[in-house]
Amino acid sequence: MAANPQNPAASAPRRKVSRHRGEGQWAAGHFTPLNGNEQVKKDDDGLNVRTRIETIYSKRGFDSIDPSDLRGRMRWWGLYTQRRPGIDGGKTAILEPEELDDSYFMLRVRIDGGALTTRQLRVIGEISQEFARGTADITDRQNVQYHWIRIEDVPEIWNRLEGVGLSTVTACGDTPRVMIGSPVAGIAEDEIIDATPALEEMKRRVLNNPAYSNLPRKFKTAISGSPLLDVVHEINDVAFVGVRHPEHGPGFDVWVGGGLSTNPKLGVRLGAWVPLDEVPDVYEGVISIFRDYGYRRLRNRARLKFLVADWGAEKFRQVLEDEYLGRALTDGPAPEQPVQRWRDHIGVHRQRDGRFYVGFAPRVGRVDGATLTKVADLAEAHGSGRVRTTVEQKMIILDVEEGQVDSLVDGLEALDLTARPSSFRRGTMACTGIEFCKLAIVETKQRGAQLIDELERRLPEFDEPITINLNGCPNACARIQVADIGLKGQLVLDDQGEQVEGYQVHLGGALGLEAGFGRKVRGLKVTSEELPDYIERVLGRYLAGREDGERFAAWTARASEEELS
Repeated sequence: MAANPQNPAASAPRRKVSRHRGEGQWAAGHFTPLNGNEQVKKDDDGLNVRTRIETIYSKRGFDSIDPSDLRGRMRWWGLYTQRRPGIDGGKTAILEPEELDDSYFMLRVRIDGGALTTRQLRVIGEISQEFARGTADITDRQNVQYHWIRIEDVPEIWNRLEGVGLSTVTACGDTPRVMIGSPVAGIAEDEIIDATPALEEMKRRVLNNPAYSNLPRKFKTAISGSPLLDVVHEINDVAFVGVRHPEHGPGFDVWVGGGLSTNPKLGVRLGAWVPLDEVPDVYEGVISIFRDYGYRRLRNRARLKFLVADWGAEKFRQVLEDEYLGRALTDGPAPEQPVQRWRDHIGVHRQRDGRFYVGFAPRVGRVDGATLTKVADLAEAHGSGRVRTTVEQKMIILDVEEGQVDSLVDGLEALDLTARPSSFRRGTMACTGIEFCKLAIVETKQRGAQLIDELERRLPEFDEPITINLNGCPNACARIQVADIGLKGQLVLDDQGEQVEGYQVHLGGALGLEAGFGRKVRGLKVTSEELPDYIERVLGRYLAGREDGERFAAWTARASEEELS
């Protein structure tokens, strides 16, 4: 064949042309599953697995569980298999799932808005002691996670949780996960607007609803009317942030497309102001866009943040208005920057009704069932029976009379739950880590607790706000990219050339105040054993080299690599 000078490709060898399958978007007519996860969801709604758990698996035991349920649909009810003990981090990415699986489960209890009664907290504590070997970690999304759960016990655990109004439904899976909210909604003196009615209506519409039980991936939601911006709104799929419109008064600014993991993106504003009673409609519209237009071909591109990045905020808002709401949204202002550098509500604070709330800090979210029941006792003795969890792995007791504050603080101290924590205890969080997580490479919870103790000993006068986030793998469950010091677990070489547990270091990330991702210094990795030495060294350089009032994150942006190493 002669070459075609007008079309060089015409002279190239012919290739088989396959029909373009797009990104698997339902709105584009692509309903044929393009990967195994999508096939599993098409074969059976994950919500339906509950019946099999109750009638078959809990009666016949772990070995009776269908693999598609075990590693797929059971997540729709908050269940993940946990890591088999004794498997080191070097084997995490090598072994098959069945080799990593233990016959026990992690079970996640969703606590929307972090809101609990003492009766609910006591039941959580009792379940922990009876069925979970005492485990009951507080997560950075206001949930509680159990470990060592047997499939035989799950129906009874559900009965007890649901008996007090709690649930594990869609706590995991490709679903609307827990809706995080301000833990002081409706009580804080400085609150712009109480988001509680909207959150409750959002839950009513989407939880346990088959219309939203097959999303491309997980869907994370945040809503808060606090001026402290206390729900990490920048890293959620959708967030509603309290603002005051100059003409319409208090309402919410809408953000979409945030998320971390291995491809982090900060959410973007739609530029829309939404009144309280319209928030559920907008929420349902956003989640529906994700369901219909979200990418389903590749799991690593199936989060809403990729669609938002491709479309941009203007197109996303237009589709929301035209196809899902049928009306235009009102333009509105951006939230103001918070004046406080800590946003965790730790300490003693006056409520709008004249009483007080007391925020206190466990170590990296690690508590146990016996401790939680004692917290319930303290809350009943000193407050009205209302407790909250926070997005910083902390807790709050509400409605404390002024004369009861000191007694409550002393009672918490006796449980090693201080309301007057050091900066290190206040600002350190850790994911589950290799102890239970099948994705993890290194240990985190114990390492974080030890790090707090060591830094308190070495730097007793350090009182600057500082966040130190430890993650056992690259997936960023502990928000490493937006911490002052983010530590991503991996195997590193020590001085003897041996492979040991360690961390890649991210420096200078932030949310709220000048939100942005941390800086990675080329080749900066530390072993777990070297971690206290490294953090002591870099904080010492910060104290010596900072300008007046300069935050750690701002200092790291201008510091040399030598100063940061």
